[in-house]
Amino acid sequence: MTALFAPPPARPFARSAVLALLLPVLSAAAMWPDQLGSFQRVSTQGVAFKSDQPIWDEYGFRDGEEAQYEGDGQKFTATAWRFQDSTGAMAAYEWMRLPDSKPSSLARLAAETPTGSILTHGNYVLRFEGYHPAAPFLTTVIQGLKQVDNAPLPTLMDYLPTQDLVPNSERYVEGPAALQKFDPGIPPSAAAFHLSAEAQIGSFHAPGGDLTLAIFSYPTPPIARQQTARFQHIAGAMVKRSGPLVAVILAPPNPDAAEKLLSLIRYQADITLDERVSTRRDNIGDLVINAFVLIGILLCFSLVGGLAFGSVRAFLRRGGRGEAADAMIVLHLQDR
Repeated sequence: MTALFAPPPARPFARSAVLALLLPVLSAAAMWPDQLGSFQRVSTQGVAFKSDQPIWDEYGFRDGEEAQYEGDGQKFTATAWRFQDSTGAMAAYEWMRLPDSKPSSLARLAAETPTGSILTHGNYVLRFEGYHPAAPFLTTVIQGLKQVDNAPLPTLMDYLPTQDLVPNSERYVEGPAALQKFDPGIPPSAAAFHLSAEAQIGSFHAPGGDLTLAIFSYPTPPIARQQTARFQHIAGAMVKRSGPLVAVILAPPNPDAAEKLLSLIRYQADITLDERVSTRRDNIGDLVINAFVLIGILLCFSLVGGLAFGSVRAFLRRGGRGEAADAMIVLHLQDR
């Protein structure tokens, strides 16, 4: 059947008009400035993750940009990745940093190698290759970032023990794809991510071989208790629950070392009570004192007002102008 109507072919000037309208939006989305200190930006390009796409989707990856800078006979590459929230950026940072990275003081989550640095700022992961930025240098970068999410990081990462922890082995899990990548022995159905579960995974040195510890966090202790039974059905799994946390170690080569590691997992609830702060108005002594002060002010006002009125009346009488004012008007109604 032949279509009766067909859309007209796109015209070059129409495409140009659309591009002209989109150009300001595209320019505003640039992450890296034209100049950083003495370095000039020479090229930029968008970046994306070419592998493990399901994991980056779980982390909430949105977009990224890579820029080349040159100046003073040096050049380096700067890359920025923007995620949906700060938790996704933290998870990506833990995975992207190199195994030989050393902690850095640039940020709470920052590491460096002999050739570069990587750090997070809110929901951004920033990586510099061929250059070690200083704090003032980073200020210029941070001020130019758009749509920054500074939500607090999850406290789950703080429950991972530091004793015998393999450096840079931490991995944060927000979904089944990351769980299958970092701890494939745990079925996603046992983790139950549909119940808002998240996990922090780390490797630990132990006699007989390294241990992989996964700590799952659930919204409430009853949900964690329910899922503990699911984890215990996994062959060879050692499981411990503490509050809303469930710690799991699969097939440990040294059960005693695994038991010692699990004993370090202790949930501590931070309870905040809404307590009314007393003020001076709640002090009965201050109330009585303020009452007497008010009485004194009223007495002084009355005294000053009376003296002023009496002085005016006396002045008028002395001038002979007060007699008429004091005269009484008599209507003589009895004569009618």
